Amino acid sequence: MNPAIAGAANGADVFFILMGAILVFAMHSGFAFLEVGTVRHKNQVNALVKILVDFAVSTIAYFFIGYGVAYGIHFFVNAATLNGNEGGAFAPQGRDLVKFFFLLTFAAAIPAIISGGIAERARFWPQAAATAIIVGLIYPFFEGLTWHGNLGLQAWLTASFGAPFHDFAGSVVVHAVGGWLALGAVVMLGQRRGRYTKDGRLVAFPPSSIPWLALGSWLLCIGWFGFNVMSAGSLETISGLVAMNSLMAMVGGILAALVIGQNDPGFTHNGALAGLVAVCAGSDVMHPIGALITGGVAGALFVVMFEWSQRKLKIDDVLGVWSLHGLCGLWGGIACGIFGHASLGGLGGVSFASQLIGSLSGATYALIAGLIVYGLLRQTVGIRLSAEEEHRGADLSIHKIGANPEAELPTR
Repeated sequence: MNPAIAGAANGADVFFILMGAILVFAMHSGFAFLEVGTVRHKNQVNALVKILVDFAVSTIAYFFIGYGVAYGIHFFVNAATLNGNEGGAFAPQGRDLVKFFFLLTFAAAIPAIISGGIAERARFWPQAAATAIIVGLIYPFFEGLTWHGNLGLQAWLTASFGAPFHDFAGSVVVHAVGGWLALGAVVMLGQRRGRYTKDGRLVAFPPSSIPWLALGSWLLCIGWFGFNVMSAGSLETISGLVAMNSLMAMVGGILAALVIGQNDPGFTHNGALAGLVAVCAGSDVMHPIGALITGGVAGALFVVMFEWSQRKLKIDDVLGVWSLHGLCGLWGGIACGIFGHASLGGLGGVSFASQLIGSLSGATYALIAGLIVYGLLRQTVGIRLSAEEEHRGADLSIHKIGANPEAELPTR
């Protein structure tokens, strides 16, 4: 290929991946505002600071440790090599560097997911430590198994069942792993004080702001099209089918949550996210009708399981991240093995057995890891605010300022 044409093509891919990274990075503001709107007013500042700091900690952990664990690549070489000027392992024009940025935004989504489950009663620095461990070691281990073929798991699934575990954009690798890690964290942390009466009845803790919650959902929905579509990794392999399937799953989730949730705005806005979580795995192989069904099932699953887990299991998962990401992500991995088949209008190349094994393996691994990480932190440094700090709210207890400082000044 003519060097000028090759340079232009490579530059276009650099720009393409960079735009994907920026869109997914913008999703982290969606995580933040979704949490801001869902928690009580006295915990809004903490939600904003926590997710921003978690992203910074994730970047350091993934740069120095996690990316190497997943892909066997480190950055301890000169800038010319990193930029691809001297050949070797790195692609020209810094393409591998924007790929790192893109994959980092996926990795950093894990603590952002966990943040919603442990809101209102978690200590700040122990959670930052958990983020470093999870993004540096726990998440990239499973990421490498799935997306880099580490330890031969994908080769074994292919030999045994005719196809590898297919997770195009992370229904399981990102969302299910994040959601099941969050379940372990929530169990170790315990319920918010006052959430349940002595006889076990649920006490309503209403959200502080439906508009902020809705804004968070909108930001996540918009960024998700970068999350899914740009997982192709290059302009040459981009597919409009991914965009169409993401759209159909999103609206399926909205409508199912609207109906099952009896027009509750929180359920409706989270239903969109449930559909998008579920379609990630098979968005490149499903027929749009299959994606619509996948999203609809996810929207209903989120509402039913959020209510059941809160009322029956007494799991105080503030934003319902186990239901939304853990269960809907698990469903999405399995659904790829159903609606990705050519017999149901999909493109084929998937195995139901591989999808079932890969999905259940990711959920089991993440739950065990979450219980271990947060259990060890609880036993060593403690992970929960004191009763007085929790009553005062994480904003004043941790950050010494509330969401509306001027309004909170004493009047004379």
